[in-house]
Amino acid sequence: MAKSGDPKKGARQHVSGQSNRPLSRPAHALTFEQVAAELDADLLSGLSAHEASVRLQQYGRNDLGEEEGVQPIKIIIAQIANAMTMVLILAMAVSFGIKSWIEGGVVAAVILLNVVVGFFQEYTAEKTMDSLRSLSSPTANVVRDGETIVIPSGEVVPGDLVEVKMGDTIPADIRLIEAKNFETDEALLTGESMPVRKRENLVFDDATGPGDRLNVAYSSSTVTKGRAKGIVYATGTFTEIGAIASALNQKESRVRPVKRKPNGKAGPHRYLEAYTLTLGDAIGRFLGVNVGTPLQRKLSKLAMLLFGIAVLCAIIVLAANKFHTTQEVIIYAVATGLSMIPASLVVVLTITMAAGTKRMVKRNVIVRNLKSLEALGAVTDICSDKTGTLTQGKMVARNAWIPGLGTYTVELTSNEPFNPTKGNIRFDSREPHQINWRPRSDSEKDAHQGTIQTIADLIANGKDRLEQFLNVASLANVATVFEKEGEWHARGDPTEIAIQVFASRFGANRRNKVNVDHAEWTDVAEFPFDSDIKRMSVIMKHNPTGEHHAFTKGAVERILRVCSHYRSVDDNDIEGQTVSPMTEEFRSQVIRNMEVFAGLGLRVLALARRKLDESLHANEDTDRNDVERDLIFLGLIGLYDPPRPESAPAVRECHEAGISVHMLTGDHPATAQAIAMEVGILPKQMERVSAEMAKCMVMTAGEFDALSDEEIDKLPVLPLVIARCAPSTKVRMIEALHRRGKFCAMTGDGVNDSPSLRRADVGIAMGQAGSDVAKDASDIVLTDDNFASIVAAIEEGRRIFDNIQKFVLHVLAENIAQACTLLIGLVFKDASGLSVFALAPVEIVWIIMVTSGMPDMGLGFERAVPDIMRRPPQSLKTGIFTKEFLIDMVVYGIWIAALCLCSFVLRVYAWGEGNLGSNCNDAWSESCETVFRARATTFACLTWFALFLAWELVDMRRSFFRMQPGSTKYFTQWFYDVWRNQFLFWAIIIGFITLFPTLYIPVINHKVFKHSGISWEWGIVFICAGLFFTGVEAWKWGKRVYLRRAAKKRTGAKSWKDLDIEERVFGDYFTSGYESGDTVVAASGAIEDKNARIAANGRD
Repeated sequence: MAKSGDPKKGARQHVSGQSNRPLSRPAHALTFEQVAAELDADLLSGLSAHEASVRLQQYGRNDLGEEEGVQPIKIIIAQIANAMTMVLILAMAVSFGIKSWIEGGVVAAVILLNVVVGFFQEYTAEKTMDSLRSLSSPTANVVRDGETIVIPSGEVVPGDLVEVKMGDTIPADIRLIEAKNFETDEALLTGESMPVRKRENLVFDDATGPGDRLNVAYSSSTVTKGRAKGIVYATGTFTEIGAIASALNQKESRVRPVKRKPNGKAGPHRYLEAYTLTLGDAIGRFLGVNVGTPLQRKLSKLAMLLFGIAVLCAIIVLAANKFHTTQEVIIYAVATGLSMIPASLVVVLTITMAAGTKRMVKRNVIVRNLKSLEALGAVTDICSDKTGTLTQGKMVARNAWIPGLGTYTVELTSNEPFNPTKGNIRFDSREPHQINWRPRSDSEKDAHQGTIQTIADLIANGKDRLEQFLNVASLANVATVFEKEGEWHARGDPTEIAIQVFASRFGANRRNKVNVDHAEWTDVAEFPFDSDIKRMSVIMKHNPTGEHHAFTKGAVERILRVCSHYRSVDDNDIEGQTVSPMTEEFRSQVIRNMEVFAGLGLRVLALARRKLDESLHANEDTDRNDVERDLIFLGLIGLYDPPRPESAPAVRECHEAGISVHMLTGDHPATAQAIAMEVGILPKQMERVSAEMAKCMVMTAGEFDALSDEEIDKLPVLPLVIARCAPSTKVRMIEALHRRGKFCAMTGDGVNDSPSLRRADVGIAMGQAGSDVAKDASDIVLTDDNFASIVAAIEEGRRIFDNIQKFVLHVLAENIAQACTLLIGLVFKDASGLSVFALAPVEIVWIIMVTSGMPDMGLGFERAVPDIMRRPPQSLKTGIFTKEFLIDMVVYGIWIAALCLCSFVLRVYAWGEGNLGSNCNDAWSESCETVFRARATTFACLTWFALFLAWELVDMRRSFFRMQPGSTKYFTQWFYDVWRNQFLFWAIIIGFITLFPTLYIPVINHKVFKHSGISWEWGIVFICAGLFFTGVEAWKWGKRVYLRRAAKKRTGAKSWKDLDIEERVFGDYFTSGYESGDTVVAASGAIEDKNARIAANGRD
């Protein structure tokens, strides 16, 4: 058995509900007196300071205990131990081995820059995430030595007597010993959105689940109502939330298991097999070919491939020179090998990702690992929670109905749900079921939902019916809504806050009616909400008259049971008011109106009241049953969690980008469907969807979980909305998406979301409402908990993906051009029979590092192209190495090589009489002047081509001179485009400027670069530059024509842009072609057609 103070070992054997040191039974299965006795705790005075210190040493600190902090050494090792860096180290060693000090020094500088930049980027990212780790409350109120003191929550120990009140965060798992109107929000742990009522005197079976243990309060849950005292029985990883965190943080062994026979024995060859595979895994991790992001693994494998090609090229050079091992031949071989090493690739990739990470922070997204940067661009489906992500996470009273008076509708006009001064109120004298709740225009809304009226008019027209309704809403309520320094704040239960805000809109805030000078009302007694009877009541004294009144609110059916009358228009008079006896007909009318509100996604409560008889002598000891009877029904109020104003545009932008949005929520199906339709996840024209399709689009977790994997795979479409969702449902949804070849992102905030965050391709945690466990399980964290930030992250991910593709294409096209120039240049042999290289080794290193390095970085900083969110997601199977990429790489590389060789041939043979001199690879002489000038001409051409290619690759399809098709600047738009990215602009200008010193400074040109200054040869350079632009522009034009024709064949003549947004997104759902289960292929084809339409209209 693990020691009680060993959180890492003990948590793995921990039983849910048990203490750090196991009790005789779980804490919820014991009375609080028994728990206190077994923990040696004092229910009155708490622990002594000495005993608390001893227990802190014994049990450890009250934290998750799994954070190792930022480890610089590991970061440095990771920067060095990867395939690309090892290839560069080997190239450096070869360069120094043949005493090519300049080449070796340059490669060494590249390696150093890679390591330094990568270290600081990852170190900064890790430090940033450290600042987010704040799950437990920072302090706790504990009783020690008979006095209440405040201590850091990390110092809380089992046996501590803890006091909590409304607004506190529970510091550890506690067994309640006293609870006064006590409720906690356990959404982080159980996923239950409503607060849970706690009772200290209950005892449960050992096997009772965490959500049903009403006698304990859990670490990191928040107190929404009342106050309580409790004995701490579990801390750190032994708490319910800590046990989940501990399980998630267990790492898999890197040692391959030995395959054994059924009897447990294994032969020697099995041990050898396991050791060999383990060693292979270790080498793969060291070289980076089986760890890291998909792109990083591909680039590591690319480095190994290019290294092999470089070796092959060197062998070809040696063979062409009959394997003479003179330094001149070896230098040529090294130069050819270096031409295939993309030296700037790693550093540019690192800097681009670092810059992307910083840009993400500005857009409220923190990247936890670099994998998510490239993965975001490939997301095809987003599985999002509703509360707090698509919605504001704050309930708002949306509708109210008062019999005999009419229906009120609140229209929010801001993102301030606590502010009663914001928004409009419509009034309609009809009942809810008589109103059209889905008008197509504002004018139709005025005609079918009433008109907007002022508060004064509503109060005047409402008479005493509205006043009585507001009295119950305001007074049968313990929430506080107040204004401070120009901002509105609220404390209490979300439901009661929403009702209190509604009452405050009419000037009926509880603070103005109670506990003020000359208050109209005084609190007498409170009967808190009870989950069994689902009602809450208060007894209030009306000070002007001395009368006592009962105000009650609760579930509609439960309120109707205790109502004997309802407010009417002109019937019998009771208490000086017009009321009618409750009838079955009226009850049916109330239920019908309630269902209308529920269909709008609202949680519906009923309000009632009655004046108490003086003979009752109402007080705190009055029997609740004597109070909650013979009530007068006053009306209904509907509450909803409003969507964020930016959610609907963000969902629409996802649809434009070919991304499907799924809502996985714990809410009621009607509520979930209503919110989904409001933000655009479901079509508003649901009547156009067949019954079979609609059943697939909206399901409950019970329905979805009842299906086998095979039955789920046969569904025509996966659900867009899953209500009453459990954590296991989210995991099954992700697995179903994976089986359909989708790449999904999953949002979550609570501990119950952590498994699905781990399983998703991109796990997205909430930075404000999220738990540390969820953050640790995620890939990115939203600092504002906003769905719109997910869309911003995807856009940024696509931009980074595009830019990586651009600069990798730029690097590899140049590598091909250099290698082809040198290999074909083997045919140029001097009088001694040795090949004369068209480009010197230092020229190649110069172009790789100085000329191309900065423009490559500039391409990494390019802003997103205008249509980036109007095309389908990228496939991570192909990654950046798409068919188009590979063809472009070869075409550009060969075209540049052809022009460079042409410039060399023209200078040597057209104007140099074919004089290749002697020993021109080693030093300058009079006989080498022609070769040196031809080499300078070729070097100038290659330099210009490398710089111009960077500008051409800003957009891989559009013309360099027309990158903004809608612009009216027909002849000057290209200048605005190149100036827009000033880093790239000045990088190219510097590349031009640095060319001239290498050509004209004495000694440097002859000794280092092995070329001479040129004069009239600039004419060749200019002509070749013109041909370069002509060839590249012609190639782009051909691609555009081909792609337009291909898209037209796939999508037909009608433009996708001309379709209504719902036709674009849900057109496939509106069809009736899904009659059987065996239609997954057809459904996938429909999605592919939709993505083809997006691509066709996004990239013309």
